[in-house]
Amino acid sequence: MDTKFSPLFDLAVSEKLELVEALWDSIAATPEALPVPDWQKEELATRKAAFSQNPDTGISWDEAKERILQGRGRDTHPSAGSRP
Repeated sequence: MDTKFSPLFDLAVSEKLELVEALWDSIAATPEALPVPDWQKEELATRKAAFSQNPDTGISWDEAKERILQGRGRDTHPSAGSRP
C-alpha cells in the first residue's frame, strides 16, 4: 500500500493504538460534524416506538452492562423470545 499514510503502517502497535485514540478523540470532540444517516434515525424511531408500546421489554443499563461483561448478550432475557 503506497499512500501518504504508508509511514503510519511502520509504527509499533502501541503507537498505532495511540494514534487511533487521538483520531477518535478528535472526531468525538465535534459530534455535529458526523451526520447520522437517515436509516439510523429511522431504526432509532422504530425501536423507540416499540419500547413505548411495551416498556417491560427493556432492561436497565446496569443489567445490560453486566450481561455484556459476562458475555451473555441479550438472548438470555425472558422477553428476548426469538429475536436475532
